Amino acid sequence: MIVLGVILLIIGLLVGISLLTTIGGVLLVVGAVLWILGATGHAIGGRKHFF
Repeated sequence: MIVLGVILLIIGLLVGISLLTTIGGVLLVVGAVLWILGATGHAIGGRKHFF
C-alpha cells in the first residue's frame, strides 16, 4: 500500500493530476499507520501483522 501510494503520488505530481496526488497521499499515510500499528504488535483486522 505504501509503494502504490508513492507511485501514485509521483505520477500525480509529474502529470499534474491532483486526484492522483490526493489518492497517493492518502494511501501513503494509511499504509504507514497500518505498518506502524502492526510493528508495535496491535492486532489489525484480526491479524497480528499487516503485510
